[in-house]
Amino acid sequence: MKVPVIKVLWLAVLPFIWAQPLDNNVDNRDKTSLCQQRTPENPLHGCPSGTILVSPSHQKASFSTIQGAIDSLPQDDSSHTILILGGNYTEQLNITRPGPLTLLGETNHPEDARRNTVNVLWAAATSQGIYTDNVFTSVLIVAPSLNASLTGYGPTGLPVPEDTPFGCRDFRTYNIDFRNVYANQAAGPAHALSLSRANGGFYHSGFYNFQDTVFVGKLGNAYFHSSIVAGQTDFLYGFGTAWFEQCDLVLRGCGGGITAWKGANTTDENKFGVYIHNSAIKPANSSVAEGNHGKCALGRPWNDLHRSIFANTFEDGTVIGSGYVPWTGPIPTSTFMAEFEAYGPGFNLTARNVDNYSRILDADEWKPYSSPKKVFLGNVGWIDRKSGP
Repeated sequence: MKVPVIKVLWLAVLPFIWAQPLDNNVDNRDKTSLCQQRTPENPLHGCPSGTILVSPSHQKASFSTIQGAIDSLPQDDSSHTILILGGNYTEQLNITRPGPLTLLGETNHPEDARRNTVNVLWAAATSQGIYTDNVFTSVLIVAPSLNASLTGYGPTGLPVPEDTPFGCRDFRTYNIDFRNVYANQAAGPAHALSLSRANGGFYHSGFYNFQDTVFVGKLGNAYFHSSIVAGQTDFLYGFGTAWFEQCDLVLRGCGGGITAWKGANTTDENKFGVYIHNSAIKPANSSVAEGNHGKCALGRPWNDLHRSIFANTFEDGTVIGSGYVPWTGPIPTSTFMAEFEAYGPGFNLTARNVDNYSRILDADEWKPYSSPKKVFLGNVGWIDRKSGP
């Protein structure tokens, strides 16, 4: 198998800020849904002016691959939309441009991620022994440069050069599934998504693998709405900040935990961590449910500055009684692994209190983290208005 190479486009140094996109770059769900509807004779019906069409077979398509369409865009602050017709696309996607970019998947069911018709497939895992960093396994990479995207090792990962620019300030996907199909079981880190030094919103999209499915790296800001994330071991992990709203976290088995987060002094001064809100933890099928009852952890601390909160979230009976688990040794006091008004057969308050790994928050303790606007410190202009804060 040919080793995939991430094409690195070195951008001119930009002021290190999280720029707010202009109002006319902020889509809403009604506009994207109209563009996504299947109209074989004229696929671009209802789409924004200048939308690029991708299909391996449709005669009106400008590109047969998604990356081909991405590569055609200028490396500037201009806003662009790409419509992808239904089908399987076996390719690794790399987003380095700073300007707003929206990828739309064709669908007649825009509110249901289970019925997505666009699948981006890639097969890679670190267990192959040919990659020097987890990022090389990713199906989708959003970062301004290779150095900015590296996972690295140890409690703080690799340092990012100070002159590294911020990447895409407003990247979005709607109704696209990203599937790392290297193996039908955990085979070491194998990303569906890697996002660093960028703002990314993912709506009614899917992310599928077993280990380390979604990585949000340093200075990465990610917002997931009505999406599906499937995994087995530490499948939400990173340094940055991620909010999951009305999402399904689908357990394909148990290993480590659902969340494994790091904190580091190279992370910007926001409320870094992973926040799961109004969502559901559920097994992938009845076999997983029966074989893993009471065995799956909410998370474990990748380093002592781990922060994760499950709030107003349904927890299936696969969740372990302690909720969270240690990584090695006692859990440091600086680790923040919490729940707020979680419910379902997997939430056992008595067991939580015995092990004391999960912090059970009251309303006042939850309040500082109770919305994306609070977590991202007001930097929410890149989140779709209709499904955002």
